[in-house]
Order: sequence, then C-alpha cells, then structure tokens
Amino acid sequence: MRIIALLFYKIILQYLPSTDNRYFGVIRKVRSCIGKAVFDSCGKNVNIERKADFGTGKNISIGDNSGLGVRCFVRGPLTIGDNVMMGPDVKIITSRHRTDNTAVPMNQQGFLPKLGVSIGNDVWIGANVIILAGVNIGNGVIIGAGAVVTKDVPDYAVVGGVPSKIIKMRK
Repeated sequence: MRIIALLFYKIILQYLPSTDNRYFGVIRKVRSCIGKAVFDSCGKNVNIERKADFGTGKNISIGDNSGLGVRCFVRGPLTIGDNVMMGPDVKIITSRHRTDNTAVPMNQQGFLPKLGVSIGNDVWIGANVIILAGVNIGNGVIIGAGAVVTKDVPDYAVVGGVPSKIIKMRK
C-alpha cells in the first residue's frame, strides 16, 4: 500500500495546487490520506503541501493538525508533534557524512548513522529553516525564517539566526 500511495503522490498529488484557501480542501484531504498510508504514524487533519519531499515516509511520525510546508524536504527518523506549522522550503536533515579520514575524499567516506529529529507540540517553523540531525525542538517554540538550528531548543523559546540563538522566551 505504501508504494502505491507514494507513486500516486509523486506522479500526481505533489503537483496539485497549495491548499492555502478553502477551495482546495479536497486536495488537502487526499494528501492527508496519503500521509496515513506512507508515514509510520499520521494524526488527524494533517496537511501535506505541494511538492513536499518526504522520501519514502519511513520513520516519520506526524501529529494531529500539523503540516509539511510547500517544497519542504524532510527525512526520518523524524517525529513531529501536534499543531505544528511549517513554512515553505523547510529542510529537516537527519543524515550525516563521515569526515574523519583526511586521506580519503569526504564524498567517498560514506555516512554516519542517522540522528533523529524531534519537534514538540504547538511549534511554528518559519520559511527556509534548516534543522540539522539530532536536534530536539521543545513545545511552543517559534523558529524564525531562515534560521539554521544546530542545537536543541527549549520549550517556549523564540530562536533565529545562523546558527540559531534564543532571541527571547515566550513565557
């Protein structure tokens, strides 16, 4: 079933319009059904936007009322909580290259084991954010547009910049 759903998404559904208005509710529901077939776990009212790239969907869990933004690139292991908003062009990277042997070109050294990313509940991820392998994002976090998140973010922090830093706390 996963393969059929992936093919249907890759061939047709990813090219349908974004669902940012009420007239495209049907597209949103169909893409949500694809999520249920493809992801390890998929909550209710999930929004998968146009051209979202989630690979095979393996090792990805997404909670209720959350979404994958337009043209996002995400890979598992990834856990996304409930009520997570994701802007366009977000990248969540879980793979890492080996670089420890200077006698061998880096592109020939292979990969280290993937490190999972965890995103809490009620999180807003701005446009063009990059979240690197092994990062944990707390509950209630806001990540400003264009940020590169290299370290864990505590609950209710507002972060931004490259690399991201805490700008303020929401509480």
